[in-house]
This record gives sequence, C-alpha cells and structure tokens, in this order.
Amino acid sequence: MALHSGTAKAKDYLKAAQSAVVLTGAGISAESGVPVFRGKEGLWNNYRPEELATPEAFMRDPELVWSWYNMRREKLESIEPNDAHGALATLEESLDDFTLITQNVDGLHRKAGSRNILELHGNIWKVRCTGCGKIERNCDIPIDIPPYCDKCGKILRPHIVWFGEMLDPEIFGNADAAVRKCDILIVIGTSGVVQPAASMARTAKDAGAYVVEINPQVTPISDAADLSLRGKATEIVSIISLFDTEV
Repeated sequence: MALHSGTAKAKDYLKAAQSAVVLTGAGISAESGVPVFRGKEGLWNNYRPEELATPEAFMRDPELVWSWYNMRREKLESIEPNDAHGALATLEESLDDFTLITQNVDGLHRKAGSRNILELHGNIWKVRCTGCGKIERNCDIPIDIPPYCDKCGKILRPHIVWFGEMLDPEIFGNADAAVRKCDILIVIGTSGVVQPAASMARTAKDAGAYVVEINPQVTPISDAADLSLRGKATEIVSIISLFDTEV
C-alpha cells in the first residue's frame, strides 16, 4: 500500500476512535540520536549492558553501575525530542482517550509534552531507594556516585526495570487494560521481540482493535498489523497526527 493512502487510512481510524493507544520502542528515539547501548557499539569499559543492568551487578558493585548510568545521562542531557515525539503530544491533545505506552527510559516523550504516559521499563531520570522505596525525579549530572536517600539514608538505584526483574504490576496492568479496550493501537519503532510489549499488538487485535505498525523494517509483529507503514516515524507520525492537514 502506498504511504499516502496508508497514512490517510490511519488518520481516518484515529479520527473515528473513541480510545487510542500508541506503543513506542527504541526506534522513535533513535531518530533523535539516542545512542545504542546494545551490540558492539554499546560496549562501555569492556562491559555489555546485559552485564551491568542487573540487580546482581548493582549489589556487587553499585559504583560501577552508577558510573555507567551517569554516562548515559550525560549523553541524553543534550538530546531533544524529535518531530515524532512532538506529533504524539499533539495527537494526545486531539483525542479524548489517549494512552502512550513506551519501552523507552529516556524521558523524551514527557519532554515533548506528552502527559498520559506509561513507562514500562522505568525512567533514567528517576531514582528509587533500595530501603524505603521512595521514587523521585533526579536530573543531577554528574550524579553522586553512589547517591543516597535523603529520607532513610539507604543507597539509591536507577528507577529502571533491569534484566531479570518484573515490570511494575500497576503500570503493566494499566497498559494491558488500555490495549484491550482501545479501538486503534499504533506501534512505533519497536523490535517486536521484547516481552511483554511484543504481545500487545496481538492482544489488541484479538480484542477487536485496528493495529498500525510504523517501522522501517518488517518485525515479528508485522503479521498482526492491519496496516504497516514503512518509513521514518518523524515523517509518518507527523502526518497522521494532524487532523486538519490534508494527506
């Protein structure tokens, strides 16, 4: 299907939807220049992210783990939301029932103006106390290594879902409920392999939703999509989010 007719169809479904959900993955932030932290490019001091982003690594050497997260925060500090992030914030203002679910931890959606966000994997700009459980925003660069809780004095950790950890049950429950009741689900820039987000397209489709995938490449969830739009999120989302613009 041509991109022109595909975006027009997606826009028609959005206009008619009583409830819309968008799921975003790393691809949307990559267009802003967010660094890749997996693969050869993701090596830091000869460590792979999978070796550092674990509870075991933090218990063993919290200073090492915090040094890595401080480096990531330094790289993200100057990165701005792109047109796709901005278009989703605009879309939220146009719809009565809109939920944005993201696998990203970079905080760019909120920086762009989105409000009803469910961050499945946490947020790199938040810290959580390992003692009292207090969660708060922290944008210190550099951050104290390691930082400590001003309430109970215990060490703070990044508010990130690490390998081997479960998603926050409340956040996932809200995301699952939104996906099951939406009329349209738009999946943007996800690999389609990280669970449980990878199952959301099929969950929505089984519940009767119209599923749109926006991704430059075919993914494992492409066969669940009613409409696949191949291209950059910055171009496609900007078109379908502006209801008063002809396509």
